[in-house]
Amino acid sequence: MKYTYLLINLGCIMIPLLASFYPKFPFYKHWKSFIKANFIVAFIFVIWDSYFVQLGIWGFNEQYLTGVMLGNLPIEEVLFFVCIPYCCVFSFYALTILVKSNHLKMLAPYITGSLVVGGAILVLIHVDRAYTWTTFLATALCLGWFLVKKVQLQYYYLTYIFILPFFLLSNGLLTGYGMEEPVVWYNDTENLGIRVLTIPLEDFSYGMVLIFLNIYLFQRFKQTYLDRKRVTFQSRYPKKF
Repeated sequence: MKYTYLLINLGCIMIPLLASFYPKFPFYKHWKSFIKANFIVAFIFVIWDSYFVQLGIWGFNEQYLTGVMLGNLPIEEVLFFVCIPYCCVFSFYALTILVKSNHLKMLAPYITGSLVVGGAILVLIHVDRAYTWTTFLATALCLGWFLVKKVQLQYYYLTYIFILPFFLLSNGLLTGYGMEEPVVWYNDTENLGIRVLTIPLEDFSYGMVLIFLNIYLFQRFKQTYLDRKRVTFQSRYPKKF
């Protein structure tokens, strides 16, 4: 049982990792961009996670852990912030290649605006619930920034919809669905107490911020790399341009 959380992480990343070498969308060529993006986002979330563990807002069931710790976090929790984003960024990358016509393009601004307003309202109403207000504040700020920067989010939302069944499975296991006890427990006085299966409602918003920030920074680093590569090629072969 002590390998449960580790196996859930590995189960999530295994297929996307192998599929990264598929010739039609060789995601492995963009690992450097993903690593840069993921390091920044994971660093933020690890600090957030560690602080909430310290406050007793959530914690971990030792019987499902290997016992290897980084500070007050099990190594499996740190790996979660690598494995899950990898699956999602890979899915985003593949969907942008495979899905040429995304009908969410027209709806994306309205979805974003609704989530920003809804998140802000929940923050104001539930300032006494730490997980609730911090998560929905992060969501409102993140999506609000994307609105200001005019980031095209249709493939972000498509990715979120695509990974939702896998999120329900993996996060459901972590929060106790089909288990004797949850791998990750929550102090329900610090959240809304609303669960989808066994998953706190806030987890859906928390996961969205985690996924969207990884995708956004991945795109930025990838574009920077491609721009530099193009400039280098032009400087070497000026006659071709």
